[in-house]
Amino acid sequence: MSRNQQIRLFSALAIRAPFTQLEATWLTQHPDNPLAIDWGPTTAIEKKLAAGEPADAVIVTVKAMDKLIAEGVVTGGSRVELVDSPIGLAMLPQAEAPDISSVEALKKALLAARSVCWSLGGASGIYFQTVLKQLGIEEAMAARATTIGEGFTASQLIAGKADIAVQQISELLAVKGIKVIGPLPDAVQQPTSISAGVLANAQNPQGAAALLDFLRSAEAGRAFEAFGMSLRN
Repeated sequence: MSRNQQIRLFSALAIRAPFTQLEATWLTQHPDNPLAIDWGPTTAIEKKLAAGEPADAVIVTVKAMDKLIAEGVVTGGSRVELVDSPIGLAMLPQAEAPDISSVEALKKALLAARSVCWSLGGASGIYFQTVLKQLGIEEAMAARATTIGEGFTASQLIAGKADIAVQQISELLAVKGIKVIGPLPDAVQQPTSISAGVLANAQNPQGAAALLDFLRSAEAGRAFEAFGMSLRN
């Protein structure tokens, strides 16, 4: 691997919470290859890459990775599958958690909320809007929505702007001082699948490949699972 060379990574927010631990471990093992990480929703990462912003590796949704490989932006042979990240709901710790075990119970809980927060740019927020449409409450929820362009929706709980936050459970857990109520019911659950790859124009492809190998290690797997994610084969 290249010595004394930074690895620039564009990564979806889904894995940010466990990455605090993982980055520390990586730096212990690879002190000459520090990470420069740009976090954001997959949609924002795609825009950066389309604008020609340089990076060595990228972590995005499976669908986006398919597209990046097809366009020649990511080297196909470098691709690794990382995790499936389910969508859940969170509240403040002192709040009484509603029943969300069924689709009907979820619908009732959402309609009873003062305000519900989701991200307009994140994969989970984009999908959640289709769930609202499926439940027939899209218009009703628009009147009580607290939406953000990107970032962690649970931060709006802390700010007092919403009493329910919707996002991937791993992203909800990245915010301290909240509690996860649980995942969306199976009938409307759609985990976000995450892949990683090395950019075709990477300045440090060797370092990027080593980083992706590390993210497939048993230690990384345990860190991902601790934040509600399941490993992809």
